[in-house]
Amino acid sequence: MVKTIGNPLSWGAAVLSDAGHAIETAAENIGSHDPALPEIRPLTLADIRMALRKGVDDFAHFRSDVMVMVLIYPAIGILLAFMAFQQNMLHLIFPMAAGFALIGPFVAIGLYELSRRREAGETVNWAQALAVFRPAVAGPVLVLGLYLIALYAIWLYAAAWIYQVTLGPELPSSWRSFTTAVLTTSEGYAMITIGLAVGVVFALLVLFSSLISFPMLIDRRVGLPVAVAASFRLARQSPRAVCFWGLTVAAILIVATIPVFLGLILALPILGHATWHLYRAAVRFSD
Repeated sequence: MVKTIGNPLSWGAAVLSDAGHAIETAAENIGSHDPALPEIRPLTLADIRMALRKGVDDFAHFRSDVMVMVLIYPAIGILLAFMAFQQNMLHLIFPMAAGFALIGPFVAIGLYELSRRREAGETVNWAQALAVFRPAVAGPVLVLGLYLIALYAIWLYAAAWIYQVTLGPELPSSWRSFTTAVLTTSEGYAMITIGLAVGVVFALLVLFSSLISFPMLIDRRVGLPVAVAASFRLARQSPRAVCFWGLTVAAILIVATIPVFLGLILALPILGHATWHLYRAAVRFSD
């Protein structure tokens, strides 16, 4: 039967109906219908080495596809740094760069999907990775992502406040004067100490709540509460390995941001793929 073009009203009604069903499906999957947690296996340092090794292997396999996906992140970092220079916000450049560790688990969701599909033996490319936003997954993933973005915003606000109570209230007039004040004055040392302490709190919140929750939400329709609870349980069962993973991620991202954020082109995909394999090493489902 030959298809004909419907009138705009019927077409619009169909689009709205499909969108409504998608939103309904996304909302239904935010909650956990089965509150039972999967089996959580304690992690070891050997598991972390294995995950990083497989992360590098996935990156080598998907190299061209991954490059298309992650080029936007160095561009965002450069844009933020440029804005900071133009708006006389030099004191926020380091907090902005450090904040990549807070939103990293969310921006890497396409990488988890690539690793999942490769593990399943499917042929994949960067465009298919966008299937991660299917309605059954989009709801809980976006809610958890908004939580990380909110933490990033609060972190920047906290960093600005720390500067105000230490080196402020005057804004730095130049990069040289700001660096001199930070490294040679008691107020600068206080800013570094307080900033690091507060930053560790934010980093631990993100680490414990999103360590394996994003990959689990992509892999199974478990709902947001179960995924986050499983991530916290893993952190409680394997504090040494989890903290070592957090320090490894932080160190790699700090080094990656030094060459004008360009190192993120390598760091983000390797860490993203490695996170998927860390999840697979830690979680066992009954089926």
